[in-house]
Amino acid sequence: MEIEHPEDTGRDSEPQSPPAMAALGQMVREARKKKGWTLEEAAGRAGIGRSTLSKIENNQTRPSFDIVRRLTEALSLKTPNLFLQSGQSDISGRRDVTRAGQGEPKSTSTYAHELLCTELTSKSMVPYISRITARDISEFPDWIRHQGEEFMYVISGTVILHTEHYRPLEMAQGDSVYYDSGMGHCCISSSAEDAVVLWVSLER
Repeated sequence: MEIEHPEDTGRDSEPQSPPAMAALGQMVREARKKKGWTLEEAAGRAGIGRSTLSKIENNQTRPSFDIVRRLTEALSLKTPNLFLQSGQSDISGRRDVTRAGQGEPKSTSTYAHELLCTELTSKSMVPYISRITARDISEFPDWIRHQGEEFMYVISGTVILHTEHYRPLEMAQGDSVYYDSGMGHCCISSSAEDAVVLWVSLER
């Protein structure tokens, strides 16, 4: 999926728990070295600064959603692996809350996401609300794929979910679907207004 690349703003310095930072940094470093790229080469392909990539690999920063997506594409990494880090935690009871309209906004050329419960970095699912701005499948240069499974619930408007192996699925307000997110998929609005959906991505 084509991703818009806003300029880095320095907001990627938000503290993150050491275990999650170490897992992310190691994952990125190993993927870069597997491709035989220098820091400069990998940073250039991802459209980020060399110093930003170095900080990520050395567990000195928590990258933003957009930077994670750039690294995902450049290094051929699976998106949920970067978002979720590890589903394991020594903490037996955790809680995170997102007040109405106060999620973390992140936009692409086809979706406008509001990430929910972002304070928990080590979790087995990623919930987010999305406004579907795409109107035609041609707006996606390729299928979206990532490891795991996904649940989608239509909050408002109507959508068409395109997936490999199945005919396009028309969905209206209140409809929901659960599918293998490793199967190529993309979603477009079919209503006059942008449809709004709740997505929950689950790591398998």
